[in-house]
Amino acid sequence: MRVINSHARIIHQPKEEVSELFKTLATNEDLIWPSKQWPAMRFKDGLKIGSRGGHGQIRYTITAFEAGSHIKFEFTKPDGFNGTHELHMRSLSQDTSEISHTITMNTTFKASFLWIFVIRWLHDALIEEAFDNVENYFSKEKKATTYNLWVIILRDFYKRKSIQTKHA
Repeated sequence: MRVINSHARIIHQPKEEVSELFKTLATNEDLIWPSKQWPAMRFKDGLKIGSRGGHGQIRYTITAFEAGSHIKFEFTKPDGFNGTHELHMRSLSQDTSEISHTITMNTTFKASFLWIFVIRWLHDALIEEAFDNVENYFSKEKKATTYNLWVIILRDFYKRKSIQTKHA
C-alpha cells in the first residue's frame, strides 16, 4: 500500500527562532518531542547522517540532515515499512514559519494493517503534540491535542503491555 501522511503547522515566529528549538530534537533538553506522553526519540550518535535510533518500536536511520531546517529518516522497523519520514521547517515571511512532517512509504500486506489500525492513529496524535510544543513555546495561549477514543484505547493497551513485560 502506498502511504503519504502529512502534517503542517504555521508558527508565527521567524525561522531563525524556530530553528533553535529544532536543535534540541532527540537530546535530553528536547523542546519539541512530547516525551512525557510518548517514548522519547533517541539516536545512538546524535542527529547526524547515518545515525540509527527511533522511538518506541519505530526505528530509523538519518539519511539527510540540515540543522534547523530539515531531517530525513529511513524506516528500519517495523518490518514492511519501506520508506521515509521527513521533518521540514521553512520561512514563509520575515516573522512566520511553517513546520511539516511527511511520511512517504510503501507497506507490505501485514504492515498495511499495522499502519491502518494502529500506527497511523498514534503517529498523528504524536506529531500534533510535537507541533503543539513548538507553537506553545512561543505563545501564552497553550494548545493541547486531544486524543480520540481509538488513540486512548491503543495507548492504554500499549501501556498495559509495557507494564506486563517489565514484570515478566
